[in-house]
Amino acid sequence: MGRGKIEIKRIENTTNRQVTFSKRRGGLLKKAHELAVLCDAQLGLIIFSSTGKMYEYCSSHCSMQQIMERYQKVSGTRIQEYDNKQVFNELTKMRSETDKLQASMRHFYGEDLGSLPYNDLHQLEETLENSVNKIRARKNQLMQQQLDNLRRKEQILQDQHNQMYRCIQELEQQQVVMEQKSMEQQQQQQPVLDIGLYADDLGRNMLHLSPLSPPPPPHHQFHTTTHPHHRLQPTQPNLQEATTTTLPRHALQL
Repeated sequence: MGRGKIEIKRIENTTNRQVTFSKRRGGLLKKAHELAVLCDAQLGLIIFSSTGKMYEYCSSHCSMQQIMERYQKVSGTRIQEYDNKQVFNELTKMRSETDKLQASMRHFYGEDLGSLPYNDLHQLEETLENSVNKIRARKNQLMQQQLDNLRRKEQILQDQHNQMYRCIQELEQQQVVMEQKSMEQQQQQQPVLDIGLYADDLGRNMLHLSPLSPPPPPHHQFHTTTHPHHRLQPTQPNLQEATTTTLPRHALQL
């Protein structure tokens, strides 16, 4: 079975793209060498990878410079060349600009101010004041934002606290109501129990009370009336027990 066709588009996966580049670069260099040897062709190949690395191939019987010159002659194009003087001037200009920037940075840090005249110092002061004002404005803005965030958090916490406080109050009220109901139920049941206990005690006391003692003699009536006194006698024996006991002698005579 033949291989399926591969869609020609950029490979998104970095690893797969690097592997494919290495394989196809080797194949391309091999085909270029075969073409130069088999067909006696002058061939120059330059490859730049996605990382900027350069790969080149040139046929053995010529150089890359000769191929480039022949290309310019045939195509009519010319590659601009820079002489050493022009490159030196560009380097000098860039070095001068770099020195000025470094000196300006030192001035902003408060260094090397002795060489500056009054006007430059005044301009530097205004620039620093403007920078400080912008920095303070930004700082105040950030502080205000933080303060607003803290106030919002405080409000949220206060709302949560109030909600919890209301829940606790409701629970306490429910507990008080339940305690009142339980006390009312106990008070409603207490008289019934007291009456029952009182009736039982009264019946027991009536069974244990004896009849009143006979009135005292006449000569003690004054004392009796002034100081009434009722004695409690022991409980009388059972009638059935009385019938089984022996009667007194005068009762038998009757």
